[in-house]
Amino acid sequence: MRHIILTTLTLLGLIATLTSVNAQKPNFIVIFADDLGYGDLGCFGNQNIRTPRIDQLAQEGMKFDHFYAQNVCGPSRSALLTGCYPLRNAKKQNKVTTHPFLHSKELTIAEVLKPAGYLSACIGKWDQAGHSQTRFDPDLMPRKQGFDYFFGTPSSNDLTLHLMENETTVSKKADMATCTQLLTDKAIAFIERNQNSPFFLYLAHPMPHVKLDATPRFKGKSSAGLYGDVVEELDFHTGRLIDTLHKLKLSAHTYVIFTSDNGPWYMAKSKFHQKRGEVSHGGSAHPLRGYKVNTWEGGARVPCIVWNPQSVPPGHTNSEIARTLDFLPTFAALAGAPLPQDRIIDGKDITPLIHNTKDATSPSNSFFYYSLTQLMAVRKGDWKLHLPRTTNVAKKWNVYTKDEDILDHSAPLLFNIKTDPSEQSNLASHHPEIVADLTQLANQARADIGDYNRIGSGARFFDPQPKRPDISK
Repeated sequence: MRHIILTTLTLLGLIATLTSVNAQKPNFIVIFADDLGYGDLGCFGNQNIRTPRIDQLAQEGMKFDHFYAQNVCGPSRSALLTGCYPLRNAKKQNKVTTHPFLHSKELTIAEVLKPAGYLSACIGKWDQAGHSQTRFDPDLMPRKQGFDYFFGTPSSNDLTLHLMENETTVSKKADMATCTQLLTDKAIAFIERNQNSPFFLYLAHPMPHVKLDATPRFKGKSSAGLYGDVVEELDFHTGRLIDTLHKLKLSAHTYVIFTSDNGPWYMAKSKFHQKRGEVSHGGSAHPLRGYKVNTWEGGARVPCIVWNPQSVPPGHTNSEIARTLDFLPTFAALAGAPLPQDRIIDGKDITPLIHNTKDATSPSNSFFYYSLTQLMAVRKGDWKLHLPRTTNVAKKWNVYTKDEDILDHSAPLLFNIKTDPSEQSNLASHHPEIVADLTQLANQARADIGDYNRIGSGARFFDPQPKRPDISK
């Protein structure tokens, strides 16, 4: 009997220990704004849009000022979710399109964290199963890609917005004015339901991507037009989510990341947006050059804040290169979840950076700027090389590009990004050795990831159709 009692007590102790350990696993929240520019937040220099709650996150956490996403919506989301450059990821039927059909055999953050006991929710914009509110692939929606709960929209809000809860459409032509509030309500409800379990919350707001709208509390109240109203409302509801973490005593064990999917949208040349009165509905990448869809800095470099009161030192600005690609391996390391060993992951664990470990440096120190399928530029350390090109597969995006930023050039352009973030002074003739070094790095990316005219050796294909039908003749 004594042996049975001791065994029972031992088992109970083990269960209690495991429960305690599980309870201490950190939660992860990624707040992913849509088309929010590098210069649209107060803590990144904006003086016209009031963002006190996000600014407070930066004061209490860490601001990354050399942080990269991709330069357009769908590929940016697949890069974040999988930790891989979009051209490396497998697509359904191997078709590479502007907005991906992310293959079901690709592994998302939700799938990587699940074996470690995490519950995951995708709330907001998905855009990985087809760029349409109605003609999307149901087999590629969030709950088929590792998420336990989904409330949001299949794609972007260009024309209208349908809302789904899991697999059921619950609202057609939803009210954009209340969208930010509603999605935050759903995010808070998910946190409250799962406060006793480690969780991953991916809150992908559809705005400030057009079509814009705001509730009466915010509409017409900013000094930056409707765009400013939308960002100020986004700031307010971000504060509500943080308040919930404090109320539930989850702050110490929750990492919150606030960032954007790409740079701001330039709509002054688009007849479609002119007709809809949306020319002023884009943000600012100041002091960076370029906009969304470009491979100038303003297209892919975005604001990023990492907050965790227990482990992230307050008030620090980190100028090392970091990327949305790095979220997956970083979360896995913090959660004690193994990374997949059957595939290349481009992201790196940046835990030492976000914890401000002494002498921590970027584990990648590089970034490749793709436009659709074409490698346009490469950054290493302080230097960025725009590759020479006569072919430009992204010419269809010129309508969203300032005329002075449309360059097809036969010689490379070299800029020091630290001293010249607006990319004005071409130093290629002064530093041929750096041009040669970055050209070699670009050639390695072409061979591994691919380019508009070649298939990378490390690109993934799971379907029997021709690999890269866009270049298969």
